[in-house]
Order: sequence, then structure tokens, then C-alpha cells
Amino acid sequence: MPVEVILPKVDMDMSTGRISSWAVGEGDTVKKGDLLFEIETDKAAMEIDAPASGIVRNITGKEGVDIPVGQAVAWIYEEGEAASDTPAAAAAPAEAEKAVAPAAAAPATVEAEPAPAAAKPAAAVSSDGVRASPLARRLAKEAGLELSAISGSGPKGRVVKADVEAAAKGGGAVAAAPAGAAPSVAGAAPIKAMSDDAILKLFEESSYELVPHDTMRKTIARRLVEAKSTIPHFYLTLDCDIDALLALRKQLNDAAPMVKGADGEKPAYKLSVNDMVIKAYAKALAMVPEANVSWTENAMVKHRNADVGVAVSIPGGLITPIIRRADEKTLSAISNEMKDLASRARSRKLKPEEYQGGNTAVSNLGMFGIKDFAAVINPPHATILAVGAGEQRPVVKGGEIKVATVMSVTLSTDHRAVDGALGAELLAAFKSVIENPMAMLV
Repeated sequence: MPVEVILPKVDMDMSTGRISSWAVGEGDTVKKGDLLFEIETDKAAMEIDAPASGIVRNITGKEGVDIPVGQAVAWIYEEGEAASDTPAAAAAPAEAEKAVAPAAAAPATVEAEPAPAAAKPAAAVSSDGVRASPLARRLAKEAGLELSAISGSGPKGRVVKADVEAAAKGGGAVAAAPAGAAPSVAGAAPIKAMSDDAILKLFEESSYELVPHDTMRKTIARRLVEAKSTIPHFYLTLDCDIDALLALRKQLNDAAPMVKGADGEKPAYKLSVNDMVIKAYAKALAMVPEANVSWTENAMVKHRNADVGVAVSIPGGLITPIIRRADEKTLSAISNEMKDLASRARSRKLKPEEYQGGNTAVSNLGMFGIKDFAAVINPPHATILAVGAGEQRPVVKGGEIKVATVMSVTLSTDHRAVDGALGAELLAAFKSVIENPMAMLV
């Protein structure tokens, strides 16, 4: 009985496919596993092998035409077997996809769809040394594009249909990556996020529960994607010796006057390391005003004050209340204001003007024992300072190994607004203030 060759589903979201080229013709003899044809998808070109040995007849799948998944495109007959003039390809695509048996006069249907794993990325390299699918070559020729100037996003840097289309639209064709190298972003098709259905299909229904996103989580996700997609981040990290800062903090807290409140007497303030980080960072911005900026397409916004946002974790996400003019405020004022803002942030009682805007931000995960990390810039800021835990480490002082309390900090900057040298100058100014904390009192 003849074996039906159907158009297989080689991609999760694929409902139709195109045969970009046939490797065999009507009446050719093939062996099981021989290349039959090539499918062009949005992601890659895939080679489809023969599901059986025999003679290829009744080829109905035309090149360059959308064909429903599961529809028959040819049949493979055994040697000496009579070919039918009315193959089952004439049946409706839905019937072919469901593998419904054809009429008795037609060849019997055999389930011959190869598994996706059996489809191998096409790897042939033509005489011009460029890996490209036949369809990509034809489209490039029609568009007058040089294949060697297009970056391939297919397997092993192979140029596929989407790459040519992107280049034709001005996507920025660049020199093709060497075989085996990661494809360049320029010229490649935009990456699309997986749909909800596509993600959920990867898990058993009983293995998860769905928790709908609230407005805050949706906003955070949108802004983070926007920030990482549009801002060219780069990072600078250094270590700060905070023994002097810890000593000053203790001295100032011990000297705090007692005041009467609703709960009885309590210290007028209680400084945290984070309060002192906010002040030191604000002073550093005042010392390096060229880094106290925001980027716009038409002009650089140079800020006159150091308005520092502080990331506060709240149920379901985080928010960044702002300490306005932090460079001009005392440590005690910063400490008390920060406590009030954080308390109202957690109860979601902040006013929009208390968390919108600002020039920069501080994100501190030191209280969780995190040594160092890199934070994502929050537009319209051009910088954000990520603060790690203060921990005792061996350091070299005066040619001798000693133990010091060291805190690692990482500055994320928008490279459009703050270049490497300028970012280094800002971080050096911060380190100077942190390690000489008496500067915060003047």
C-alpha cells in the first residue's frame, strides 16, 4: 500500500507551512530517511525525510504555496505497485489532518508525519559560502540584496525568509556570522513573546494554578521590558570600606535626643546604612553634576537637585518613593522621611508626586545578604545604584592583610547619557563620601 507523505507540524504555533524546495521529482526512487523537501517557517528551514522507501508519485504540494498542516503532499509507492490517478490528496485538508481513510479506490493512508525531532536543520552551504534557504535566496535576489550582507537567525547562522524580509525593510543588514556562531541581532526578525496558550501547553494542567496579574504587576512588567529594550545599560562595580561609616552611624544614633510621642519617648531618629547611602549618593551627584541627567531624544536634561528614588518592596511588586533634594537634607531628615514614605508605600497610600519622577534611584538588597547585583534603570532616570551587603572580608592595607567591612555597589547607567568615564567618576565620588562619612555632616 502506498505511504502518504503529509506536511508535518514542525513548530508549536504552525497551522500552515510552505515547501520552499523539493529534493526529488515525480517518479524518483527514494530510501527511507532520504531528503524529500524543505519547509520554510518563520524561525528556520527544516528538511523533511522520506517516511518509507519506494517511488515518489502524485506530488501535489507546490513550492511557495501555503499548505495546511496534515495535508498530503505526495505518496510513496512500492516497486511495481500501480499508481492511482486519484490520490487521497484530493480529500479535504481537515480529513487529511485527522488521517481519515480515503475511498477504497484511493491509496490507503498511513500515518507518516515525522516527529519534530526528526526534522533536521538544513545545513548546506552554496558555492558563495553563504548558508541560506532556497526561499531566502530567491527573495534576496528579487529584492536586490546581497546574502553575504544579511545576518542569519536560522540554525548555524543560516539566512532564512524572515532575515531577508527584515533586511528589505531596512532592518540593518550586516555581515553574516560564521558557521556555528550566534546570529547577530541586526537584520534578524523581532523576537516575539510566547503566547499564554503556548506556555501553558508545556505543563500538565494539574501541575499549576493561575494567579491573574494585578495592575501594579502589569505596569512593572511593561516598564521593565521598555527599560531593558530601549536603554543601553552598562555596569560599574566597586567595593567600599564601611567601617568608618558604621562607627559614625553608631555614634550618631547613640547621641539621638529623646522625644515624646504617642507611644511614649523614643529617639528623634535612628539612622540606617541605607539612609547614609542615600545621602552619600546624593552628594556624589552634586559633586559630579554632569552625571545628574536624564536622556531625551532632543536634549540632555541636567538636573539642579539630587532627587533620589529608593526601591521599596511591597506585596505584589515594588515602588520607588523619592527623597527630594536629598543632597541638601540632613541624615536625620532623610531617615525620618524614608521611614514615612516606606510605611505609606506598603499600605499603598503614596501620592503620585511622591513616587513619580526623580533623577536616579537606589536599590538595596544588602539586608537579604545579597553580595552584589545589577539593577534595571527606571526611566526617566539615567542611573541606578545597586547596594549589596556589608560583610567582613580580608583586605590589604599598608602592605598587610586586615579584616574590614566591605560593601559592593554596582552602578547601572544609560550609556546614551552617562559614558564609562563619567560613570566611573560618579562612583568614585560616592566611594569617597562613604569611606569618609564625616563629609555627610557638612
